Amino acid sequence: MGYEEFDKSLRNYLSELNIELDEKQIIKFYRYMELLLEWNEKINLTAIIDPKEIILKHFADSLTISKHIKKNAKVIDVGTGAGFPGIPLKIYREDIEVTLLDSLNKRISFLNEVIEKLELAKIDAVHGRAEEVAHNRLYRENFDVATSRAVANMATLSEYLIPFSKVSGNIVAMKGPDTEKEIEMAKKAINILGAEITKIEEFNLPNSEIKRTIILIKKNKQTLPKFPRKPGTPSKEPLI
Repeated sequence: MGYEEFDKSLRNYLSELNIELDEKQIIKFYRYMELLLEWNEKINLTAIIDPKEIILKHFADSLTISKHIKKNAKVIDVGTGAGFPGIPLKIYREDIEVTLLDSLNKRISFLNEVIEKLELAKIDAVHGRAEEVAHNRLYRENFDVATSRAVANMATLSEYLIPFSKVSGNIVAMKGPDTEKEIEMAKKAINILGAEITKIEEFNLPNSEIKRTIILIKKNKQTLPKFPRKPGTPSKEPLI
């Protein structure tokens, strides 16, 4: 896809979200897509390789949560993979500080190249598992927003995310459709971890039938020191 077609397509989708980008930001998104496709030939970053689908399902999708992030917020994107939603949020929101967390070192190498080539500031990529990094005092309860996209079921995901959030901070979980049962089963875990669901937002991605759900969670008190449990336990034995 050429730059002009990319520019038109991205602006068209984002206009439906009431998001406007300047030309420098469009160029960064275009370069990001080029790097994603280039690296995807070497390591598995995404199954989505059609440029129009990348624009909608990766870039526009990532930006749907921007309205839930306050100005100058510190954000951690847990299990970021190829950088979603963290890098699109950073390109759009220069005011926020972003930490990208992923357990695979090859992906961290990709993310660092994107950060360098796009000349992004106030963003870093951290190699590690959520269950371990969340016990590091540099990261534990140190973020205004903890977010993740399509990483695990809500009970497990809550144990990954909530320990990173400050008390009075927010967790923004990005999900697909039909999440009612999953959310209901996660309420016990969310409560144990010191938080509560405040809002569930369901919508379609711009100009499509692709359904998405955003689950907003407020952290009310400190998470008990024993959480998250050792690596693998939250997924094998969720708090349900």
